[in-house]
Amino acid sequence: MFRELRRKRQALSPEMCDTVLRRGTSGVLALAGDDGYPYAVPISYLYDGGKLYFHCAKTGHKLDAITHNPKASFCVIDQDRVVPEKYTSYYRSVIAFGTMRVLTGEAEMRAAIEKLAIKYAPEDTPEHRDLEIDREWSALCMLEMSIDHLSGKEAKELVGAQNG
Repeated sequence: MFRELRRKRQALSPEMCDTVLRRGTSGVLALAGDDGYPYAVPISYLYDGGKLYFHCAKTGHKLDAITHNPKASFCVIDQDRVVPEKYTSYYRSVIAFGTMRVLTGEAEMRAAIEKLAIKYAPEDTPEHRDLEIDREWSALCMLEMSIDHLSGKEAKELVGAQNG
């Protein structure tokens, strides 16, 4: 169902894909948008093993697209160093394909937003984090993407180099 990488030698291992997703801070979520146009939006995220989590408003283009078609892809660029003298870039990226769902249970929403908050503000106190989450709670919507397929690729110049 999912295409194999053409340049298999440049494929990232599942462990490296995991590393890239855990250390990334943003990516591009792609959905089937209005009138058949793709809708791709930069977004912050949380990767928690086999799932990705995103926050958004309770209405908008993302939710409309997910309601119409829950299939999505999400891309994270880990490295993109332009090397002008070689007319190339030394890149590393991961792409996930999966199915989106809106979290509806208060406990699962709270668990997801707390993990997201810890990722982006790890030094914050639990008390302040709870205050911030509570302040935004009524406007908050949490999305979960179950990953059906995950792959990554890097420039041939990076193959075998230290990637961590």
